[in-house]
Amino acid sequence: MTAHALTHGARQCTAFTLRGRERFISAHTLLDGRQPPRTRRDFFRLAARASGLLGYMAVNTGDFALSAAYCTEARDLSREIGDLDTDLWACGTLSFSLYYAGRYDEADACAAAAAAVERASRHAQCIRLLANGRARALAKTGDRRAVEQAIGQALRLSDLHEVPVGLTSCISFEPYGRARTLANAVTSHVALRNTAQVLLDAEHINDLVEHSSSSWSRSLVRLDVATALLQQLTPDIDHAMALGGEALQLCGDTPTSSVYQRSRDLHEQAGPWRDHSAVRDYGEEFRTWSSQPAALAMASSAS
Repeated sequence: MTAHALTHGARQCTAFTLRGRERFISAHTLLDGRQPPRTRRDFFRLAARASGLLGYMAVNTGDFALSAAYCTEARDLSREIGDLDTDLWACGTLSFSLYYAGRYDEADACAAAAAAVERASRHAQCIRLLANGRARALAKTGDRRAVEQAIGQALRLSDLHEVPVGLTSCISFEPYGRARTLANAVTSHVALRNTAQVLLDAEHINDLVEHSSSSWSRSLVRLDVATALLQQLTPDIDHAMALGGEALQLCGDTPTSSVYQRSRDLHEQAGPWRDHSAVRDYGEEFRTWSSQPAALAMASSAS
C-alpha cells in the first residue's frame, strides 16, 4: 500500500468520524421536535446507529470509556423502538470494547446476555455476538469447550441465514459473513494455542482475506498466523517475523487498538529469540511504528 493510499485512508476515517458526529447531533436535535410516530422511529434508529458507529470508532482509537458510553446509548435508543437488530449490534460492539479493554469476563457476559434475550438466539446478529463477543473472550479465559460451542453455534447460524461467504466489514450493520466468523475463530484458537486449527482456518480464508479492502483485517490475520507460528513445537521464526512486518506495513500510519495490541503481543512472544536477526528487525520495525502519536495513545490506554 502506498503512502498516498494510507494518507487517503486516514483522511477517510477522519471524515467518516466527523460525518458521524454531525449525524449524531442532527438526529438528537430532531428527537426534541414533534414528528409523526413513524418518522420519530426513523430518527431513533438513525441516532442509535450513529452512536453505535461512533462507539466502534472509539474502540479503534483505544478510548474504551467513550466507546462504552456511545454503545450504551445506541442500545438504549434501539430498545425504545424495539429495534432488535441495532440493539444486538450495539451489544456486540460493547462486548468488543470490553474485550480490547482486557475485561474478558465482562465481554463474554455482555455478549451472552444479549444472545439470551427472547427472539435473539436465532437472530443473524447473534453470529457477531458468538464469534466476536463470546468465543474470543472465552478463549482468553481458557474455556476450550465453551469456545468450540460458541464457534459451532455461530457457524450453524451462518448456514441458517445463508450469510455471505466473504470477509464482510466489521463495522457493517449486516450480519457477519462466514469468512469474518472464521477470522474470529482464528483469533480464539491463537489464545488457546490451538496452532494446527489456526493455520487450517487461516489457510481456508486466505484468498478472501487477501482480496478484502480492509488493510486492518489483512494485518490482523497475519499477526494471528505469526503468533501461531511461534507457538509450534518447532517455531518458524523467520516466517512469523516476516508476517509481523507485513502487518505493520499494511497499517502504516493508520493504527488501530486491535493491531497495536496484537503486534505488541507478537513482539513480546518473540522475546525468547531476541538474538535472532529476524526478531531484532521486527523489534525495530515495531518500535518505529509504535512511536506514532496515535499508537502512543493506544499504548497509554492499554497500560
